[in-house]
Amino acid sequence: MKVINSTKAPSAIGPYSQAVDKDGFIFVSGQLPIDETTGSFAGEDIASQARQSLQNIKYILEEAGLEMKDISKTTILLKNIEDFAVVNEIYGQFFSAPYPARATYEVARLPKDALIEIEAIAKR
Repeated sequence: MKVINSTKAPSAIGPYSQAVDKDGFIFVSGQLPIDETTGSFAGEDIASQARQSLQNIKYILEEAGLEMKDISKTTILLKNIEDFAVVNEIYGQFFSAPYPARATYEVARLPKDALIEIEAIAKR
């Protein structure tokens, strides 16, 4: 297993890796909407936070030599499921058909009180 770390994405806030490569599968840990240059959320609204979470995934994949089109599965965790439509709009700016499989859940609380967290699985 090979660890993947991008200096453009925020460092892990616990004992885990940004991503790992296991047999050509890239497992990207849940990405909070933290802007690595400021150490803070990219904004207080769901659109800004969704965009930053996806951008962090993109940075990590770039470090692995991959692109967003290489993602086969994502999981989105939302503080409020009412944000689903806005997240779909932002999500569509990062992906094109064929889209990855996806699951979206409302959760009671996310680390650092984020509005969103997104994880992904890609393949070389």
